[in-house]
Amino acid sequence: MIVRRIVFVLALMFGAVTSQLPEYAQQYRQRLGGAIDELQRMLGDFDRDAASAGMDRGQGIKRLREDADPFVQQRGQRVDEAQARASRLQSQLQAFSSAGSFGRLTSLARDFDPGVAQRAYESFEPAVPLTVEGGATAATGFLAALVLLRLITGLPARLRRRRRARASVSRPA
Repeated sequence: MIVRRIVFVLALMFGAVTSQLPEYAQQYRQRLGGAIDELQRMLGDFDRDAASAGMDRGQGIKRLREDADPFVQQRGQRVDEAQARASRLQSQLQAFSSAGSFGRLTSLARDFDPGVAQRAYESFEPAVPLTVEGGATAATGFLAALVLLRLITGLPARLRRRRRARASVSRPA
């Protein structure tokens, strides 16, 4: 009887944890927008500098990367990487915007940015899930934990019953 109560409490706790997935996705999305804004600001500064020298962004990056100075080459590589990251993050934000409630969770799991995810986790604040999505993830987590824990806690008893059954069948009458 105590095992059933422990299993139920653990399943409730797992349900509470999984109910936070939509809130984490929402906070991740906010961080994603901030990261895009900062990358766009930095690339805008580079574009203005390149334009003042009579170049566009591509020409500016090419010029930096072809420079003889390794430091300048590295700066060109960093701007190129920032441009690629901004594009990747923008695509993910667009996927978040067009996805439905549960699609956002799938999008987050499939294509997250480790840096943004880490910073979102570090500043994550739990919230009460008052959405269908929050309730569904809580229920799914609860049921998954309940089934898993019942299987785990019931396994020793089933094994003992099987051993007893085999022992009684193999004993001569």
